[in-house]
Amino acid sequence: MSTADLLYSDTEEALRDSVRRLFTDRCPPDAVAGVYDATPRDFAQVWKTLAVDLGVAGLLVPEELGGAGATAREAAVVLEEIGRAVAPVPFLSSAVLATVALLRAGDTETVRELAEGNRTAALAVPLSIAPGTSITGVLATDRGLTGIVTSVAGVVEADLLVVPALGPEGLELHVVDLDACGVAVAPVLSLDMTRPLADLSFGATPSIRVSADAADAVAEALRCGAALLASEQFGVARWCFDTTLAYVKDRKQFGRAIGSYQAIKHRLADLWLELGSAASSARYAADTYARGDDDAEIAAALAQSYCGDAAVHAAEECIQLHGGIGMTWEYPAHLYLKRAKSSQLAFGTGYRHRARLAELIDLPVSADPATTTRS
Repeated sequence: MSTADLLYSDTEEALRDSVRRLFTDRCPPDAVAGVYDATPRDFAQVWKTLAVDLGVAGLLVPEELGGAGATAREAAVVLEEIGRAVAPVPFLSSAVLATVALLRAGDTETVRELAEGNRTAALAVPLSIAPGTSITGVLATDRGLTGIVTSVAGVVEADLLVVPALGPEGLELHVVDLDACGVAVAPVLSLDMTRPLADLSFGATPSIRVSADAADAVAEALRCGAALLASEQFGVARWCFDTTLAYVKDRKQFGRAIGSYQAIKHRLADLWLELGSAASSARYAADTYARGDDDAEIAAALAQSYCGDAAVHAAEECIQLHGGIGMTWEYPAHLYLKRAKSSQLAFGTGYRHRARLAELIDLPVSADPATTTRS
């Protein structure tokens, strides 16, 4: 078994540079804030450039299917930059969740279209669903797909749905055009509009069945999503730390830079240590998943139990240490807090992942503080 390598390769750094330059040019903070306007700003061309010109839509797709034949390590680098820019692009929902589910189910045609960037897909499961959770909500019948799925990410940007549905013999995987008969999409007003959610309903909807035994494919997609989301959370936290550090060095009060005060130094020092741990856990999760390591599930649970909280803490410190300007709508700090809070609940809560981690390493599981009442 190969040894973990948490360093970034030259190829990964080159990929990072290309993605960062695209977001710097096309996704500045004032533009991203436009997703909250009465007429939300459209970032479809940014996604098209990212997916087609940079080829990131096919990172996880084998070369023989038209993809880049890369690994979760490269996908994690892209997600770090998406987090750093809070870019409103459907990379996680299409290039990770939907693509991995289709690949594991044995699909070749739809995956090829996704890899080429010709189509964008969304996996029809709630964003909050944790790996290992039973899939319910949609039934596969002789008349088509019927049922409801709530809080699905990536639907607004998608033209194709990858739908897990319960059939006569278990969980099946179906592909549905978004404009197919019987499909209804209801956008959800959520905290983080840079990753919009929508409720889906199906009424005798025609579909193409990809697999009659899709439980493992969907579970694998969720495991991959949870492992890689940690890298996006780290990217959010990194921007918050770097921006706050630069601000406290420049902002003066009573004739001194506020960063020279001991209380500020201690808070940033604690945050820097927390980010170091987040970076290591996120990178380890991506590396172990890429290598198919036996510790991959442990690493994903560890990263998700830590990085979500770290991103929220970094965003809160960013707003507080910026003072009044941090609370304004014009300053982008609120975008990062919203993305951090939303991602903290994606693929299960931190407690859910800590409980799973305890099971994996044979430790007792404590009670969920959210469900414990005081006597």
